[in-house]
Amino acid sequence: MTPTRLIFSTTLVATLLTAADFPTAQLDQKISATLAAYGAPSVSVAIVKDGSLAYAKAFGDDNLAAHHRATTATRYAVGSISKQFTVAAILLAQEQGKLSLDDKVGKYLPDLTRANEVTIRELLSHTSGYQDYAPQDYMIEEWARPTTPQAIMDHWAKKPLDFDPGTRWQYSNTNYTIAGTILEKATGQDLMSFLKQHILTPLGMASAGDCDSKSAQDATAYTRFALGPPRPVAREGAGWYFAAGELCMTPSDLAKWDIAFLQKRILSEASYKEFTKEVKLTDGKSTHYALGLSVGEIQGLPAFTHGGEVSGFLASNAVFPTKNTGIIVLSNQDGVNMVPTVMREMAATLFSPGNAEATAQDAKVRHILEELTEGKIDRSVFTQNANDYFTAGALKDIRTSLVPLGPLKVLTRTADQLRGGMTHLTYRARFEHDTVALNIYLMPDGKFEQFMIEETF
Repeated sequence: MTPTRLIFSTTLVATLLTAADFPTAQLDQKISATLAAYGAPSVSVAIVKDGSLAYAKAFGDDNLAAHHRATTATRYAVGSISKQFTVAAILLAQEQGKLSLDDKVGKYLPDLTRANEVTIRELLSHTSGYQDYAPQDYMIEEWARPTTPQAIMDHWAKKPLDFDPGTRWQYSNTNYTIAGTILEKATGQDLMSFLKQHILTPLGMASAGDCDSKSAQDATAYTRFALGPPRPVAREGAGWYFAAGELCMTPSDLAKWDIAFLQKRILSEASYKEFTKEVKLTDGKSTHYALGLSVGEIQGLPAFTHGGEVSGFLASNAVFPTKNTGIIVLSNQDGVNMVPTVMREMAATLFSPGNAEATAQDAKVRHILEELTEGKIDRSVFTQNANDYFTAGALKDIRTSLVPLGPLKVLTRTADQLRGGMTHLTYRARFEHDTVALNIYLMPDGKFEQFMIEETF
């Protein structure tokens, strides 16, 4: 559902990468189209490449009622991306000899459940067993009232653990409330002042700070109910997110952090190894998580990622060490899965081999899908096997099932790899009323051996 009024802004603060092949126009078009399809108020993005800010743009309105366009100076809550900064602060404190990742929680907070068994490392890797105090993805009444880290720990970190420390992985904001409190006890300095002194100010992240400290540049928070339009939503009361998700900033300032991360500044080499090393469970199984970072792949490339969600905001940050690149996507609406889509589209645009070729392939796939929706097929673009698949009955079922979905809004390539001498492509196709997946095999001569439309869950 698209809101009744949505203005697009493409305000550009800086484009420092001058390479002629940087896909600026493709990014502009894809992000604008995705925002229009999802109907969110705004999205603001940044890309860093080889130590510089390569792309920074804002699209849409940061305040719908005021018809106020978002700019690259607009601040957004980054939610759990804040956890990276908490981890960095703790690693700095370790370098200063004030604590150790292997310290037991009981050294600082002896009253918490099994505090003499849980380590700081287990807190930061979500393997402690402490329950998450904020698993909900919507604003609950309790969060509107101010709280304190101590109150959160008294309620949630004195319950029985959900599992023995180190034996399972479970995302828990409680872990970071405990970790932030330990940092303050070990350093004698409150977390925000520590971050500003050692990270935010040295990196020139002028917009970055506690979301409780409001700014005229802050985007308005919105939510969404089912497929309805954006609705203003309240923010959490003071104290709820602390070390787990308290930061607001612009994408361009978060980009400064990504540059420092890629260049291994702020922290020592040893600390960066601790930061990015995947934590294993006691039985040796993978967690796919390091310290405040998910460890995986995007577009077949190694990536350190993390999302963020607080009331009215969604965020995503991905760093690609082998490409010396970072991608940041921030939006002022929760309840919509737009931010991961924008992230995937930006990554595909940047990293797909031969952007011109990939763009042509995407256009061809879109055309085929739209024709199938109308009950049409150009059999010259398919192999004999694929033409055998598209019987009259199959074409009728495809058309009948796709027509109720409405117009095709966004087509996003989600994977691109070789298999069986062919190129295996997967897409998510977002129509007005639902989303489907495409499972495609492309022959070396450009013909389609497979073009399957599948339900998503």
